[in-house]
Amino acid sequence: MERLSADSRVTRDFPPNARYLIGVSGGRDSVALLHWLISLGYARLVVCHLNHRLRGRSSDADARFVKSLVERYHKEVVGQALRLPNARTGKRSARPTTDGGIQFELGSANIRALGKRQKMSIEAAAREARYAFFAEIARRRKCRTIFVAHHADDLVETFLINLFRGAGNAGLAAMREISTRRINGIDLTIVRPFLCVWRNEIEHYVNEQRLRFREDATNKNLTPLRNRIRHRIIPYLERILGRNIRQNIWRTAMIAADEEKWMESELHDETRADLSVVKLRALPIALQRRALLRWLRAQNVADLGFDAIERVRSLADRDTRIAKVNLPENRHARRRSGKIFLE
Repeated sequence: MERLSADSRVTRDFPPNARYLIGVSGGRDSVALLHWLISLGYARLVVCHLNHRLRGRSSDADARFVKSLVERYHKEVVGQALRLPNARTGKRSARPTTDGGIQFELGSANIRALGKRQKMSIEAAAREARYAFFAEIARRRKCRTIFVAHHADDLVETFLINLFRGAGNAGLAAMREISTRRINGIDLTIVRPFLCVWRNEIEHYVNEQRLRFREDATNKNLTPLRNRIRHRIIPYLERILGRNIRQNIWRTAMIAADEEKWMESELHDETRADLSVVKLRALPIALQRRALLRWLRAQNVADLGFDAIERVRSLADRDTRIAKVNLPENRHARRRSGKIFLE
């Protein structure tokens, strides 16, 4: 991973001496991220692992593997700290600080039941459960920044998934190296140091460092859309086009992310409970859609797409007589007294 170095933007903006959360599934990517951060001196990491309970004993084994990995790294980090002299006194510490070392947080969720209850796919339910878990740990640990192991191939796959779903520029922006997501009242900063690193580069790093990790057999299952994109659609497109399309798609997603960041800077905070119809009408259509997207996300409306946003936007139309529209999960948006609010 030659493009990553100790003076990258991530290490400049998030110095190693602070406490951070890190999501670790036990797979190749997250194990590599954990090792890389520790090698750069991040010695106050809280490793967060959510047992999705989707693969029975294998899921339990993943959790045990991550816990064992954390225990080993904790001993190494604490041992190294004890051997180093204190910068102020010049003496070695008798014991580590109470919040030092690599720590572990384990959660569990019945993803199948959650998906059925919320009428969501397994993948969407797992993602929502993970981030709810991360937000809870962030609140309890008083730490609002989490490192996750999304990489360049993940960005390409997410871009294509959103493209096929008819997402606008906000969806095509897919992922960002640094972003903020509000979850259950917690503003969680999500950091993706590997977003410019390709899967084969991570594999090379893991082999070079001789890192052990857990293989997830479901990654080869072609039922989830992401796996079909990865194993069927991208190779097919590259075969018929006769070129590697990943780099160009990655570049397009990065451009979309920069443009979306600028668009968001043009909007006011949309976290309040209702929206002014007059102020919404005053915005250009492109900014209306982005304002509604931000507002609906802040109200925890899931599975947002073009149709849902347009339905809500229609409430601001001067000529419409419609005062109520449907949203996912049996929620509704209503216009009354010049305000749009959710029920």
